[in-house]
Amino acid sequence: MYRIHQAYQELKTDKKMMDTAFDNGYESLSGFGYTYKKIVKKAPSNYLNENLILINRLTTPIGPMFICATQQGICLLEFVDRRMLETEFKQLQNLLKGTIIFGENNHILQARLEMDEYFQGKRTNFTVQLHTPGTHFQQAVWDCLRTIPYGEISTYKQQAETLNNPKAVRAVASANGFNRVAIIIPCHRVIGSNGQLTGYGGGLARKQWLINHEKNNYQS
Repeated sequence: MYRIHQAYQELKTDKKMMDTAFDNGYESLSGFGYTYKKIVKKAPSNYLNENLILINRLTTPIGPMFICATQQGICLLEFVDRRMLETEFKQLQNLLKGTIIFGENNHILQARLEMDEYFQGKRTNFTVQLHTPGTHFQQAVWDCLRTIPYGEISTYKQQAETLNNPKAVRAVASANGFNRVAIIIPCHRVIGSNGQLTGYGGGLARKQWLINHEKNNYQS
């Protein structure tokens, strides 16, 4: 699908079909023509309108992750074994009215570099652009998460108080759970008021690892 998309874009610039086919990895015009007619010309209108969500993989010391991005920024970063991942993909496509295909853009390249620096202990904040559709309340909670300093932790209660809604502890916890951009939006820095680790899509072991990683590098 990614090769087809690239070829389709080149055809729109009046590039010769033979050059387009060979440049995008097809060994013959017949193969390209068949695939083009079967997939592109019958693709949903949102695909042809370029509402694309590119997906790729990256490796980390605590497991591989999927990363998705639109032209506006990173819209998903999750561990590949995260529960409900398929549901997240469906929700993301519905929210953005787009189609997920394999690919890579500048946002993914930048996030890959920044994540590598983060795990090396060289980066304490992220600058890559994000594209995170959600409700007004969810957006407020995710913005609040990004204010928690590197190497520190907070609680759902403290988040609710920061949002001037101290009774919304459960709603805050729920919004944290709907965060689709792990680590960059640091929901791992939030624990229960009793000091215990609570739900984390990547698993509590990873949550503890991330907290320790930041604490150790912050102190050094």
